[in-house]
Amino acid sequence: MKFWRPGITAKLFLAILTTCIMLLFATHWAVRISFEHDFMNYIKRGNELRLQMLTDTLADQYTQHGDWQFLRHNDRVIFQILRSFDRENEHDENRPGPRPGGPERDMGPGPDDEAGPPDRPDMPPHGWRTRFWVVDQNNKVLVGPRSPVPADGARRAITVNNAPVGWVIASPVEKLTRNTDINFDRQQRRTSWVIVGLATLLAALATFPLARGLLAPVKRLVDGTHKLASGDFSTRVKPGSQDELGRLARDFNQLASTLEKNQQMRRDFMADISHELRTPLAVLRGELEAIQDGVRQFTPESVTSLQAEVGTLTKLVDDLHQLSMSDEGALAYQKTSVDVVTLVEIAAGAFRERFASRNLTLSLDVPESATVFGDPDRLMQLFNNLLENSLRYTDSGGQTRVQLMTRDKTLILRFSDSTPGVTDEQLQRLFERFYRTEGSRNRASGGSGLGLAICLNIVEAHGGAIHAAHSPFGGVSITVELPLEREKTRDV
Repeated sequence: MKFWRPGITAKLFLAILTTCIMLLFATHWAVRISFEHDFMNYIKRGNELRLQMLTDTLADQYTQHGDWQFLRHNDRVIFQILRSFDRENEHDENRPGPRPGGPERDMGPGPDDEAGPPDRPDMPPHGWRTRFWVVDQNNKVLVGPRSPVPADGARRAITVNNAPVGWVIASPVEKLTRNTDINFDRQQRRTSWVIVGLATLLAALATFPLARGLLAPVKRLVDGTHKLASGDFSTRVKPGSQDELGRLARDFNQLASTLEKNQQMRRDFMADISHELRTPLAVLRGELEAIQDGVRQFTPESVTSLQAEVGTLTKLVDDLHQLSMSDEGALAYQKTSVDVVTLVEIAAGAFRERFASRNLTLSLDVPESATVFGDPDRLMQLFNNLLENSLRYTDSGGQTRVQLMTRDKTLILRFSDSTPGVTDEQLQRLFERFYRTEGSRNRASGGSGLGLAICLNIVEAHGGAIHAAHSPFGGVSITVELPLEREKTRDV
């Protein structure tokens, strides 16, 4: 049996709607409690006022008659007094809302009570919501129902010449008893529930589009993530806002762009590797087939040619291994205080014969010493790669100049060669893997295209920077910046 599993939109809708319903019910009960409390207080105050009026009137009647004989077992007098109160307040008849009174009351002897006279007039319609008794100074009941006088009832003394001659006692008001009040309370209760129902419906109608609107950016991100996971790195999402979801969408686009770029670089990398391996392997195969078919004799010269191609393959594999290790940070760096001037002079001395064989001039412009905190073997590899790059890509009769200087506690090492130069676009790609500036990928004129990429990793491992620019001699100028030893913390 499958159960319904709501999505995030349904969950948010239900969460907001549930919160609204809880607030509505809490507000409803708070209003109901407040209304009932205030309504009961209103009734109590009305009863107290009428008791006071009745007490004062009975005191006047007692003064006129001199005793209670006029009232004893004579409910008609009480009824006439109460009706006189109503005639004095006839202007309240047309007021809206609940009026203090009605055709029914729950006080005194009712129409069916045995205590009252059978021909008495209708009970007073207004105001009275409790039973009341009139007793004399001896606490004998003069007027009132046959039920016992409540001990906790409200007492009002009937005073004549500052002496109590009787009391008016009313039963305590604990709940609504008159039909008019009960009907009014029920009407208010029904109205309150109708308002709660309509407010709930309105909340549902407003919450659904609100939930959809709030989650629209999330849905776009979900759809984009599904496409990204399926390999579509060209997908992008519209930020749409400047809040956290907008920033998340922009970060998602940046991630997709980076993955797309990395995918393209991986494809190019695999294509470049296959191309670089295919050339020497094709040469080796051709040489071996020629020897096998007898077209070419197996001589020391042919062996030397085969060894040259094997050396090319070995150099390519070594460069790939060095590059992969430097990318992963797996190259062993044993750093110490290194005089860069000494390393540069050693590297230049090793390349002078090769530069001279191609009619190239190699010149140095270096100070007496410049110390950095680094790995001398990796720095020597860096300088050898840069000199090898200049040797391969400088026309015969040109020059390469190596300058070393310090500026702002930074060692600046610049390798500048002569023509041919490169374009601005090519300058931006010199440190890409397998990138060479010649038009064809003939290995006779260029190396594996990994030398400068390895140089970049070595420089970054030493906390420095490397960049390329146009040389004043018409070629390329590669600048290496390394922090001097006193600025580099030895925590490696």
